[in-house]
Amino acid sequence: MVYLVMEKQLSTVGSSTYEKIKHDIIFGELAPGSKLKLEVIKTKYEASVSTLRETLNRLASEGFVLAEEQRGFFVTKVSREDLTEVAKLRVLLECHALKTSVENGDADWEGNLVAAHHKLQLMEKKMISGDSSEKETWKRYDWEFHLAVIQACNSRNLLELHSTLYDKYLRYQMLVLTFRGDEAAQEHHKIFQAALDRNASGAADILEEHILNGLEHTLAAM
Repeated sequence: MVYLVMEKQLSTVGSSTYEKIKHDIIFGELAPGSKLKLEVIKTKYEASVSTLRETLNRLASEGFVLAEEQRGFFVTKVSREDLTEVAKLRVLLECHALKTSVENGDADWEGNLVAAHHKLQLMEKKMISGDSSEKETWKRYDWEFHLAVIQACNSRNLLELHSTLYDKYLRYQMLVLTFRGDEAAQEHHKIFQAALDRNASGAADILEEHILNGLEHTLAAM
């Protein structure tokens, strides 16, 4: 019993450390290309060297960290080519998931979608008015909306792959973050309406345009 409790505590510490480091990579607190020295970051993240090593290897498997033999761990660098590839993969996965989700979604899916769009819409209005004090909340609501649209695709593997890709895409946005304003808000509304109308192909077309417009906007700011 004691072993199980200790194992659960270690698992909790590992998960917390993973979330913190991944957050700091995505939101630019750990700069692209910077070395992650275990003896240095163990104080920042209040974790043991073994927990950090396990965490960084996990992040390396997801593409956020580069593990080099004899040299240690580094935050993965960014590039225009990588961003373009991530965006195109997102189009491929997310548009497929959206079509399946729109076709399968039930009343609960609709309710979650309505709630997610409402929160995002309120935050976008705030951003459009010139108040950009809650950028992290804005991007969280953005993620929750995109997830709500595809949630009924009934594929755990697809949702997990999409989540990792979205985080990689978000990392680029946060590094050069500028808000596209009413244009992006209108695209979200059109995706939302087409999904509720069960227009799967129409929603997917708007989503593809939305992602590619965001790509162009981010590339221009890099």
